[in-house]
Amino acid sequence: MRFHTRKWIKPQDLNPNRTLFGGRLLEWIDEECALYSIIQLENPKTVTKYMSEIDFKSSANEGDIIEIGIEVVKFGSASITLKCEVRNKMTRETIITVDKIVMVGLDENGKPKPHGKTQVEFVKDRLGDK
Repeated sequence: MRFHTRKWIKPQDLNPNRTLFGGRLLEWIDEECALYSIIQLENPKTVTKYMSEIDFKSSANEGDIIEIGIEVVKFGSASITLKCEVRNKMTRETIITVDKIVMVGLDENGKPKPHGKTQVEFVKDRLGDK
């Protein structure tokens, strides 16, 4: 799994128990999956279709640094399926896992748009030698 983004837990990210608010973490996961999928599918009109059950394994506290990891599970005709793990950067303790997140690329009418992708591509490889 590749860990793409780090977040620093700040006071505004906490719940009444003074630990990381789960809704904030899910917002970060959704945003990271959207950004990743937009780049992979080369379609800025990519949306979240489905997120499987989430499994909170531990929490994070103010001042902790967390990292969000994403891995491609499969490519559909108009979609990409990902899995995600968020962990504490310093302790490597898993905070949450999401086994299945389906992102779908849409056309100008809001309908699924086939993308023709079958494997992960890196932007540097698309650019060639310049």
